[in-house]
Amino acid sequence: VQLVESGGGLVQPGGSLRLSCAASGSDISNKFVGWYRQHPGKERSWVAEIFSDGSTNYPDSVKGRYIISRDNAKNTVYLQMNMLKPEDTAVYYCRTQIYGNDYWGQGTQVTVSS
Repeated sequence: VQLVESGGGLVQPGGSLRLSCAASGSDISNKFVGWYRQHPGKERSWVAEIFSDGSTNYPDSVKGRYIISRDNAKNTVYLQMNMLKPEDTAVYYCRTQIYGNDYWGQGTQVTVSS
């Protein structure tokens, strides 16, 4: 299973970005997928998750600004990030679990700065 994130970049505060997590080697349309981020020198933290039944969950720090969604035909999970803040700057990763094994992507850098 390979996960490839894309869509990161430089954006001004208040702007938006959409990250993509494209999977190959396995169908993730009915699997748990989470998005995480890692600030320099800190541990990776969770920012969004989508479950097999389509339910979603977010921490308070991004609730109302981030939206996780799926496109099953493309075997891809998205993270729409709105009203971005400088503290959202981080490397963003996606993760899935298949038969008890964790799979991570390589990460994509998001920088929020004027």
